Amino acid sequence: MQRHDFVRSDDGSGPRTLEEPRLPSESRTRAMTQVVIAVAVVLLALWVARDFLVALIWAGVIAITTWPIYVRFTQLISARPSSLLASVLFTFAVGLVLIIPIVLTAHQVAQGGEAFVHVLNRLRESGVVVPAWLVQLPIAGEYLDLWWRANLSNPEVLTEWFRGVKIENLTAWTGTLGGALLHRLFLFAITLIALCLMLRDGTWLADRSVVTARRLLGDPGTRLIGKIAEATRATVNGTIAAAIVKGAAVGIACVMMGVPHPLLFSVLTTALAMVPLGAWVALAAASLTLLVQDGTLLAPFGLFVFGAAVLLIGDNFIQPALIGSSAELPFLLVLIGILGGMQSFGLVGLFLGPVIMAALLTVWREWICIRE
Repeated sequence: MQRHDFVRSDDGSGPRTLEEPRLPSESRTRAMTQVVIAVAVVLLALWVARDFLVALIWAGVIAITTWPIYVRFTQLISARPSSLLASVLFTFAVGLVLIIPIVLTAHQVAQGGEAFVHVLNRLRESGVVVPAWLVQLPIAGEYLDLWWRANLSNPEVLTEWFRGVKIENLTAWTGTLGGALLHRLFLFAITLIALCLMLRDGTWLADRSVVTARRLLGDPGTRLIGKIAEATRATVNGTIAAAIVKGAAVGIACVMMGVPHPLLFSVLTTALAMVPLGAWVALAAASLTLLVQDGTLLAPFGLFVFGAAVLLIGDNFIQPALIGSSAELPFLLVLIGILGGMQSFGLVGLFLGPVIMAALLTVWREWICIRE
């Protein structure tokens, strides 16, 4: 409340009101109170939405990455970027792009189901034949050959092993897997809904972000927002390009080595290349499949060595180089961002890590070095 004092004027025109000036401490207190309330509201909102933060982050990453494509898409259909129809159609297309690799993988697995059943029937009838390379191993070759013939080559022993599997455990595991799958599908639906709304309101969100950054940080804040967007696009594009290269190389190797269903392992390698150690699982599965079919050790070993070299080069050189060249980041910062981001935030950290490093480099270049 303001304090009013009435005093008589010198010219005799009557009393006039004097307003007491507001103390600077009151403005500082009010500003501090606003900051505290704003931080508390943000933290409370994050706590309420904690189960959906990953889905929202994924939606933001996809929206920032695909925004240039979305703008061209709206021009093709003669719509505005803020059009609900354009955002719905584009989100549907993005959902198809994300679902197609999963459907293709499931189709390849279904095609290989008959071969898998045939292998199980053969194992039940005649057991597992001793590989020729096992006997040639030094020192332990003879012992391993006797153990293999007594256990894996004996159909009765294999039947007893399968009988030891508890149906109750398999049922519980299947139920848990089904519940986790439904939860992932629900989060995927939330991601698509959030993506649709972000695309529809993308221009407004970008303007508000720039205005907020300028008010809080000035012109360096505006450049920081732009750098974050560039780093996000560079990270996603570099990761996808590296995954395609690794999947194609492993797929070609599987075709040359005669691995059954090479397209399946190529798609698995590409899809799992963005998951920590995922591509290595696909490579190991391809090598084991070739080992069971071929019966020799040289071809599976050569496939695994070649695939391991491809994955190591792709993870440690190609992917960081692609991201660093687009985001103008040093190679070491990109590598630390990728590995540290996955360790700290999981799969989404694969994209958050380089973005955080880009923000760090921007702060150091424009806020600290300039002051010096």
